[in-house]
Amino acid sequence: MAGNVQEFTAANFDEAVLKSGTPVLVDFWAVWCGPCRQVAPVVEALAAKWGATVKVGKVNVDDHPSIAEKYNIMSIPTLMLFKDGVVVERVIGFASQAALEQKFQQHVA
Repeated sequence: MAGNVQEFTAANFDEAVLKSGTPVLVDFWAVWCGPCRQVAPVVEALAAKWGATVKVGKVNVDDHPSIAEKYNIMSIPTLMLFKDGVVVERVIGFASQAALEQKFQQHVA
C-alpha cells in the first residue's frame, strides 16, 4: 500500500472504517484485477489530496471475503465511501479522479 493508503482487514475494519470519526473511502480490489490496477493511482492521488479529512484504504477481496460479502461486492473495483459507519456512495468499475471527486465531494467537504 502507498503511504497514505491503509490496508483494511477483517481484524481492523470495524474500528478503522465503521467507527471512524472521519469519512472513509474503501477500495475493494484483488491482485489479479486489471481495472483495480488502473484505479490504484487514482485512489492514491485522492488519499494524498484528502489525507487530513478522509481516511483512504483498500480491502483485498480474496484475502477478506467476509467483508466483501457483507457489502455485496459483486464486481471489482468497487469504491465505497463510509460516513459515520454507513455507506453514502458507491462507484463500481474504473473512474477518473475528477469523476470520483465530483461523486464524493458533498460528503468530504
